[in-house]
Amino acid sequence: MSDKLTLVLGASVHPERYANKAIKMLRAHGHSVVGVGRETGLVNDVDIAQNIPSDLHPDTVTLYINPRIQKEYYDKVLALKPKRVIFNPGTENPDFEAMLQLNDIEPIEACTLVLLSTGQY
Repeated sequence: MSDKLTLVLGASVHPERYANKAIKMLRAHGHSVVGVGRETGLVNDVDIAQNIPSDLHPDTVTLYINPRIQKEYYDKVLALKPKRVIFNPGTENPDFEAMLQLNDIEPIEACTLVLLSTGQY
């Protein structure tokens, strides 16, 4: 079990979406999760909000939004000061990754689902 909070950015209430699967798997592995997406709703016991809570202090941000949409979140994610940001397949963004490194935040190009299922999360 972990008390390290994960922010799922690009969270979805739709069960076929990888962000939805990630929320469920993170919770199954005992991680605290906050979901932020375009639509509000509930995934198991996790509320999906449309905005990042101002008092949030996540250990990890895992991205499920494409690089074009990520631009509107650059400053917000940097301000959160997470330990790491996971760029899931299709979200890779060298510009954002460089910004994170300049702010001592580790960018990781990986799949959250694979990291969890292999015990590397």
